[in-house]
Amino acid sequence: MSKPDFTTMTRPQFRQYILEHREDEQALQIYIDRFQNPNAKIYPAPKSLEDLENFPEIHREHLEQQRKQG
Repeated sequence: MSKPDFTTMTRPQFRQYILEHREDEQALQIYIDRFQNPNAKIYPAPKSLEDLENFPEIHREHLEQQRKQG
């Protein structure tokens, strides 16, 4: 069985392929490489109650950023 051309697949098509072919690690790596946002901000895990208290503000900022990009 030959693999589909991942370069022509849309993100939803590629995601569906990966869900149906979970053993295809090469496809998963290509998907991650292709759709990973190099500008994504990574937040550390909360380490204190204070961190958790700030979560609503951080989450709101994230949602605003998503709306601007979309």
